[in-house]
Amino acid sequence: MTIERDLQQWLQANLSTSPQLSVGFGDDAAVLRQAADNGTVVTTDLLTDGVDFLLDEVDPRLVGHKALGVNLSDLAAMASRPVVAFVSLALPRDGTAGLSCLELAIELYRGMLPLADRYELVIAGGDTNTWDAPLVISITVLGETTEHGPLTRSGGQSGDLLLATGTFGGSILGRHLRVEPRVSEALLLHDQYELHAGIDVSDGLSLDTARLAAASGVGAQIDLSAIPIADAACRLSEQDKKSSRDHALGDGEDFELILAVPPAEAERILRDQPLELPIAGIGELVDMPGLWGLDLAGQRVPLDPQGYQHRGNA
Repeated sequence: MTIERDLQQWLQANLSTSPQLSVGFGDDAAVLRQAADNGTVVTTDLLTDGVDFLLDEVDPRLVGHKALGVNLSDLAAMASRPVVAFVSLALPRDGTAGLSCLELAIELYRGMLPLADRYELVIAGGDTNTWDAPLVISITVLGETTEHGPLTRSGGQSGDLLLATGTFGGSILGRHLRVEPRVSEALLLHDQYELHAGIDVSDGLSLDTARLAAASGVGAQIDLSAIPIADAACRLSEQDKKSSRDHALGDGEDFELILAVPPAEAERILRDQPLELPIAGIGELVDMPGLWGLDLAGQRVPLDPQGYQHRGNA
């Protein structure tokens, strides 16, 4: 079996095209037509079996969905439109989970394609390899900024209110695979309201909020009683006796948005509730560096940023 030839034939029959591509899938490289006034946004994520998913325990389509979804979540954080993606696979030579190498690759793509279609994203190329090791999948996505420019982590100002989409915690119960990137939500908010900064919550609510604040040169205060806690966090809390609030603060892979918004504009968003999912006020940016929590008594207490961070041996 020639995996590259057979997979290429399947992809050519199943991938969509775009007028923004003058040369697309099947050549040595893609050629992209880009609007002259728009900036190009580039993001990439690499996921590995045993770290980001357990391939023997999950549907490969969910793995494909997640691999593309985490990249789209990065574009959402910058309020940018998805345009094109490039997918690189290092496939286990003997396949896995009862699937051959080729069948595994096709199932991964079948997980990506519905999400790509939803956001009119074209998969325009990539690379495929085989080896005697677990699956590795790397996706690079190109997007474009709107007329409002990119939303970044560094634009926050002291006094901005912190708004959060959706709910947090307990993602390991399934949400970590069923990623719902908030692309449409970010584009709507960026178009209709003034936003100063944004970040997606991939590693943990408290950790990513601290990152936004640090990039903006300020501190952040989270109202601990205002955190929107997911039902999954409550279920997980019953299993491990860790509080649901701690799960919400540190579990990560919620892929919701944290936005720094001028106070008057934040109040307007909270009043309008313009999305199909809730937006909550969870705190504010402050002059005092670091991360702080506002406890039930209204006292400011130091808060240790919690979340996932890759570690290695020195």
